[in-house]
Amino acid sequence: MGRHRTIDREAVLDAAERVVSREGAAHLTLEAVAAEAGISKASVLYDYKTKRALTRAVIERRVAVEAAYIQTFVDALAGEPDALIRGRLAAASRPRSDEERSVAFNLCAALAQDAGLREPIQQINRVQVAEIASQSTHPRGAMLAFLAAQGLMMMEWFELHCWSADERELLVADIGWLIDQSPAPRQV
Repeated sequence: MGRHRTIDREAVLDAAERVVSREGAAHLTLEAVAAEAGISKASVLYDYKTKRALTRAVIERRVAVEAAYIQTFVDALAGEPDALIRGRLAAASRPRSDEERSVAFNLCAALAQDAGLREPIQQINRVQVAEIASQSTHPRGAMLAFLAAQGLMMMEWFELHCWSADERELLVADIGWLIDQSPAPRQV
């Protein structure tokens, strides 16, 4: 009979995020995470056999946390027209914490170097785009709003530009206006 596992996977991922936030994805090693979590390297290896597996787990968790956060806004609007895109816009309107921005920014290097690590993000984007296209009253306007909200979030996540709370509120209202628009498809 084997030993009972006492290491919490979430605690290991918390430690991994702290390493990424503080030192960048290049320094996300099994050893660094073990040291941060106060456990042995073997304990990290038990769940994550490689640095790539650990990095992917951090990415998957960040994607799941963001999806759950967005879903709370969508659920709050359940039954209203265009709840899906309006909920996504409401979620996008909040500024990101320094830790969230740091983790996202520092994971970019890993995402740029390994196409396989982008798969969880690509998958959630495929789902979001399909849902917006199929569940919106004005799909083209809703898609423009989705793209604008994503752009707003990305610019702030990667510290390319940060708006004041008042400016963000105006931008979010303008993006919300797009949801009810029906731009005609361009003829080719």
